[in-house]
Amino acid sequence: MTPATKQLDKARISYQLHRYEHDPKAESYGGEAADKLGLDPGRVFKTLLASSEKGELLVAVVPVNGLLDLKALAQAAAVKKTDMADPAAAQRSTGYLVGGISPLAQKKRLRTFIDASARDWPSIFISGGRRGLEIELAPEDLASQTQGQFAAIGRGD
Repeated sequence: MTPATKQLDKARISYQLHRYEHDPKAESYGGEAADKLGLDPGRVFKTLLASSEKGELLVAVVPVNGLLDLKALAQAAAVKKTDMADPAAAQRSTGYLVGGISPLAQKKRLRTFIDASARDWPSIFISGGRRGLEIELAPEDLASQTQGQFAAIGRGD
């Protein structure tokens, strides 16, 4: 299927796939997923890449109805400053296209931070590795498979 689903299958992690017809004109990939799947947007998480002042790429997983707090991410990562990563660098590093970047099975293992609100849900939805494909899984399983840590890195719009 995708590298993300292959990783979960190999690790014998329980998950469900959810497909929807992606509209190339959609303003927000994550918002589109929440709308088309009829989900609470706080339960659908987007994968963003940020860069530290030293050029280290960091993965941030935050709800689609909020924003990434770059200062909070810097604090969680114990770096001075973070900025959003260049989309081309994100695609090169992860092996996924923007709008379909999964936190799972990226080409390079990057430090991953998952917004603490993920723990409020029995399962969350993340990109399956392509536009129009979402993976539903337990937040703890996402953390174990990405070696991610939970931190308050998201903020409301």
